[in-house]
Amino acid sequence: MAPLALIKIGGAQLDGHEGRARLGRSLLAAKEAGWQLVLVHGGGPQIANLAKRLGLEERRHLGLRITDEATAEAVQLALAGGVNKDLVRSLGAVGLAAVGLCGADGGLFDARPIRHEGVDLGFVGEPDTIRPHIVHSLLAAGYVPAIATVAARGADEPFYNINADHAAGPLAAALGAASLVYLTDVPGVLDGERRPFAQLSPESAKRLIEEGTVSGGMIPKVETALAALAAAPAARVSIAPGAGAPGRADEAVLDALEGRTGTQFVAKQTLRT
Repeated sequence: MAPLALIKIGGAQLDGHEGRARLGRSLLAAKEAGWQLVLVHGGGPQIANLAKRLGLEERRHLGLRITDEATAEAVQLALAGGVNKDLVRSLGAVGLAAVGLCGADGGLFDARPIRHEGVDLGFVGEPDTIRPHIVHSLLAAGYVPAIATVAARGADEPFYNINADHAAGPLAAALGAASLVYLTDVPGVLDGERRPFAQLSPESAKRLIEEGTVSGGMIPKVETALAALAAAPAARVSIAPGAGAPGRADEAVLDALEGRTGTQFVAKQTLRT
């Protein structure tokens, strides 16, 4: 059976037709090399743009978008609507048959509210019960499922806004994925000389954060990858460049899956670079 990879797509890969076409060619190369692919995406910039057009105030707490009922509707429209369908259309244009889903489709996953003491996050959640049957059915039929991370908790509430980075680990575990790749706009986790580490264990990653080698926006990326490794210990978890190595943009996903680019997170580190 072909190995299954879950690919978490970042905003840089979703920005504009050319970016999505380049992503599509890269995914097609991986599929032709024998991988089954499942995509998970967010769309923070697209949500922000739609919310601004609707006159909705943007509020955040610890990186999470506070999501009242009106914002929840905007999130559903942006993610399960515009972003998801633009992605599916772009993948089809390069010959990759994809089907867009959100948590409600086929009962794929429910939402569980996230609670932070002293702050009402509104309709912000995380995946609850995951039922991967619809995804496996689509894979068996030759399709690439593309999942927008909005999901329902009940029939009488708005859809919940679920961070795609946080959802990727539990989804990878439920699907039995062999690999989970976070595509980003950086080559991987970088050392003090701006070279990517080939491998990082939880212990070495935490030490790099404490030392300041890993800082700024890379900290939540690393913490998310470590959480995904804990949720899906059987999967190979990595942060890799969506643009690929120089001259190999069309092989970016395949290179990440085969360990030629990016940083892999492992229980026990055996390599440095």
